[in-house]
Amino acid sequence: MKVVGFAGYSGSGKTTLVEQLIPALRLRGLRVSVVKHAHHKFDIDHPGKDSHRHREAGAFEVVIASNRRLALVREFEQAFEPKVHHLIAELYEGVDWVLVEGFKSSDLLKIEVWRAALGKPVRYPEDDFIAAIATDDASQLPVPTGLDVLYLGDPDAIAGWLVAHGARFDYNPEIYAA
Repeated sequence: MKVVGFAGYSGSGKTTLVEQLIPALRLRGLRVSVVKHAHHKFDIDHPGKDSHRHREAGAFEVVIASNRRLALVREFEQAFEPKVHHLIAELYEGVDWVLVEGFKSSDLLKIEVWRAALGKPVRYPEDDFIAAIATDDASQLPVPTGLDVLYLGDPDAIAGWLVAHGARFDYNPEIYAA
């Protein structure tokens, strides 16, 4: 399994890029999973649905399954910020690539998604885990870099870059076992 993170400020295009990379990698015959960091309280089931009723009644975990889908909802009794490696461990083992959105401070190799128009600083000069930068205008990068610079508007080329550099993204869960 190969794991790559995508880090950048809100509005930089991380979600759009990940959304576009999924079919680009699938067209190459690869199975893709996603781990997404949510910053606020969020819900995937809705009031009135059985799973929501069970969770609201106090269930610690609710697993919902059909012959086409499985979902796990786990309630933390106290605030707990899971590490990205805990979430990766929850995934099905038969996946080729895991695209991780968010977790910008993680110790995963990642692609920084950056747009000059947002007026936000870059992370790559201080983050040794940035493997490449995806941007809409490389001429606007404020700090020179020896990293590969990818064009944000060409997700197929970014998918090709990931596949070509795949060995760099091999994930060894034993390194991160807690």
